[in-house]
Amino acid sequence: MTLHADARAVLAGWTPPSARDAELRDRFVAHLDAEPEGMTRACLPDHLTAGTIVLTPEADAVLLNHHRKANGWFAFGGHCEPGDSTLAGVALREAHEESGLTDLDFDPVPLDLDEHEVLFCAPGTKVHHLDVRFLATAARGSRHAVSEESLDVRWWPVDALPEIYPDMRRLIGDAVARLCGRG
Repeated sequence: MTLHADARAVLAGWTPPSARDAELRDRFVAHLDAEPEGMTRACLPDHLTAGTIVLTPEADAVLLNHHRKANGWFAFGGHCEPGDSTLAGVALREAHEESGLTDLDFDPVPLDLDEHEVLFCAPGTKVHHLDVRFLATAARGSRHAVSEESLDVRWWPVDALPEIYPDMRRLIGDAVARLCGRG
């Protein structure tokens, strides 16, 4: 199975937790149906990306990275690469690369979806990342590292987050709810 086929199957078989996610799922599946290269960064103006939000098992802290290009605090994630074979694998690879964590308890069922404009992805082109987000946990004491894509990586109490985009707050809330059995 190709990465494209895996992503389409995962999305088409996923039960969205909200009407918002259902609309985005339908948009992402339609994009994949229309674009054979829809998983690659060469597919402009839109392409699928994958990411991972990392919480402690107790759901009381979240590991975020201060993204160098975007200059803000975000979950881990990025583009599909030629060696990737599954959408969940993209998200897990990105989490390992950007956090330095080697021991993640990763949930292969998507957590939520997001579409956002990325100004630095292809200068001069209005690019949208069609982002599929997953959930992982790691012990707060797990050794993490700052990658070349980040200015900082640190744990934040979920009740004392830094200044972040409303979408990141929603994502963290969704992750906490799923981990605590409320979502």
